[in-house]
Amino acid sequence: MPDDPDPHIPGELDEEGYLPADAPPPWGTESRDERLARLNRAARDLPPVPGVYLMKDHKGVVLYVGKASKLPDRVSSYFVPSADLGPKKQRMLDEVHSFDTLVCSGEWEALLTENRLIKDIKPHYNARLVDDKTFPYLVVTQREDYPRVFVTRNPTGVNPKTGEQAPEMKGAKIFGPFTNAGDLREAVQILQRVFKFRTCKLDIVEGDPKNKRFRPCLLASIGQCTAPCNESISVTAYGRDIDRFTKFLGTKRAAMLREMKQEMSDASANLDFEKAATLRDQIRAIERLDERADRKDGWQPETEIGYINPEAGPKSLAKTLGLDQPVRCIEGIDIAHLQGGETVGSKVSFVDGRPFKDEYRRYRIKSFENLPGSRRNDDYMSIREVVSRRYRDAGTGDELYPDVILIDGGLGQLHAALEAFETLDVQPPMVISLAKKEELIYIQRESEPIRLSRNNAGLRLCQQVRDEAHRFAQSYHHVLRRKKTVGE
Repeated sequence: MPDDPDPHIPGELDEEGYLPADAPPPWGTESRDERLARLNRAARDLPPVPGVYLMKDHKGVVLYVGKASKLPDRVSSYFVPSADLGPKKQRMLDEVHSFDTLVCSGEWEALLTENRLIKDIKPHYNARLVDDKTFPYLVVTQREDYPRVFVTRNPTGVNPKTGEQAPEMKGAKIFGPFTNAGDLREAVQILQRVFKFRTCKLDIVEGDPKNKRFRPCLLASIGQCTAPCNESISVTAYGRDIDRFTKFLGTKRAAMLREMKQEMSDASANLDFEKAATLRDQIRAIERLDERADRKDGWQPETEIGYINPEAGPKSLAKTLGLDQPVRCIEGIDIAHLQGGETVGSKVSFVDGRPFKDEYRRYRIKSFENLPGSRRNDDYMSIREVVSRRYRDAGTGDELYPDVILIDGGLGQLHAALEAFETLDVQPPMVISLAKKEELIYIQRESEPIRLSRNNAGLRLCQQVRDEAHRFAQSYHHVLRRKKTVGE
């Protein structure tokens, strides 16, 4: 490959929640049966709790990521003599040398953790979750006269083609992501019978004369909606119902569940088993409303960031930089200092204003291996290393440079990158840096930075590239830091 990816970044990470298995014997010193028997014994000693496991080869590269409701049962099943993993995964048993585990607070968190790690690491033997499939969110709009409730997989409401945000999503309350779309939709239907909110897409404006002539849908006829579409309920009364619903979502819902369980018990005592089974399923759906994360946890940045103005951004940035053509390809580089002293570089790619994740890379910084600890936070040295490793083939004319290379930082970081480029035969067309807080753009060969309006589409694109590079450098370790080491 033209660059030197280091997607796993193995290392001593116990204090961050990473639970490494005992150090295995050197590769090649065990027979296949001895190795699998050793791994089986280690798996049986795991705590019987939900979690995520990472299968690794002898170099520490992650081969496979999976989730488990009970770690010892699931992980040990790979290493029994009768294990049949299918035509593709079976080959993994010839390579796996060790495994690591992450303890999770429940199966729902294990599912989210598995999804995040697979998308970030892209292990060779994972066939699922490497696409853009995401978990759903529950939205309660706030800026409409009669707020609506609906389920979506796009919590920003940004149209990926136009970059425009749907007006109803502005200021909306968003819950999730949820790990079970079917249970979420069923819970919404159940709760609609109680709170009678609307789920339609109608644009209802209070006082509109046509409201009085509008015929409500069947949900109003069966008592599951208060029919704001023809103003059968006032804005104030409807607002109170919505407020109660949003407060309900933020509680444990104990009172409603007690009533439903009692009703289920009564139905069973009266031999109405069909009703009891229906109530049982409804109770389960409502209980699973707790099986969700929060957007601030950053489990799904692909959907939660919202890449605005993908068409306007490249054109605006080209104009700012004095380029003749729109910026089609832009790459961003960031340096992250992880807990425990490890330094990591990241490179992300945007094509036509949108992330192109096939070209994302992480780099474990090697410049500090023989330096004292005080030198291990040298951003300039790290930038020079990442630039040299990523663009060495472009520097010899064996690969094309991107249109713009963006470095996270100020003038010092830009100069560090340019020093690395000066050692190459072929120079890049444009290198810039973006400083945080003041959001100033520094350009190669220019002494003064450019200050743009915070709403400038070109600046927004640079910010998205910069923020995505930072997120990608940190995301794997952010997941690990959420966990606690089992041995603690």
